[in-house]
Amino acid sequence: MAKKSIVILGNMGRAGVAEQIDALRGWFERRVKILGVQAANSPLGDAARSANLCVVFGGDGTLLAAARTLTGTGIPLLGVNMGKLGFLAEFDVQTMQKHFSAILAGKLAPTDRIMLQACVGDCDTHRFCSPAANDVAISAGPPFRMIDLNVAQGNEQIAQYFGDGLVISTPSGSTGYNLSAGGPILEPVLDALVITPIAPHSLSIRPIVVGAEAVIRVTATRVNAGSAVIIDGQVSSGLCSGDVVEVRRAAAPARIIPHPDRTFFDTLTSKLQWGRSPHHRT
Repeated sequence: MAKKSIVILGNMGRAGVAEQIDALRGWFERRVKILGVQAANSPLGDAARSANLCVVFGGDGTLLAAARTLTGTGIPLLGVNMGKLGFLAEFDVQTMQKHFSAILAGKLAPTDRIMLQACVGDCDTHRFCSPAANDVAISAGPPFRMIDLNVAQGNEQIAQYFGDGLVISTPSGSTGYNLSAGGPILEPVLDALVITPIAPHSLSIRPIVVGAEAVIRVTATRVNAGSAVIIDGQVSSGLCSGDVVEVRRAAAPARIIPHPDRTFFDTLTSKLQWGRSPHHRT
C-alpha cells in the first residue's frame, strides 16, 4: 500500500520549531511521504496540494496562517503546539506521535470550521481580498477618533456602529478578539457568526449572533487616516471613508483535527479558566 502524504508547515521564526521539525523528519519519513516543509504563511506549492494531511508546528497564530494558506484544499490540519496557549493547536509532540496512525487512518475525523472571505473591492487605493479563519476586524487606528460604520446583512440593515470599530468572528475565533471585546463564546461547529462592536458609543449596541449564509457589508461612513481591516490579527489593509468591506462565508471550511482526549469545554476550562470558581485564600 502506498504511503500517505503530508505537508509540514511551521513558524520558522520561532525558536526551536525548525529544530523540532528536523528532529522528527526521520520519524515522519518512516510513516508517510513528505511533500514539502515550509513557513505557514508561504504560498503552497502545487505538489503539496495533494497531501492527505498538514502538520503545523507553532502556536495558534501559526495554525491560523496555515488555515489561510490551505484555503480551499480540504487538507486537514494537525496543530502541534510550540507556542504559549495552544487553544487551536491542541497537540504536543508526544500526543501527535501517539495518535498519528489513527489520524492517517481516518479514525480521528477533523471538524469543519467556517472560513471567511473578506474583500474591499470598490476602492482602487485599498483593493484587497483575504481568507480569514478567526475574524475580520475593522479598527479605528490613528489618530484614534471614533469611526462610523454602517453594517448590513444581505439587503437588511443591522445597525450603525459608532466607536472604535467592530469584529466579525467565526465560531473558532469567538474565543479570540471577539471574546476580549465582550462577545459571546460559540461552539466551533455552529453555523453562525458574531458581530461585536469595539467600545461602542452607545449603551444599546451589543454583540449579535447572525447566520453565516448572507454577505455582511460594512460601509465605512467615516474613518480615520490610519483605519484598517485586519485579518486574524495578521494581515491588514487600509480603509478610506466610503469603502465597503464585504465579508462572506468562504466556499470551503478549514478542517482541524481535534484533540481526542478532551472536549471543547475541557479546553475552555484548562486554557481560559472558564467556569472555574474564584480562588480564595485560606
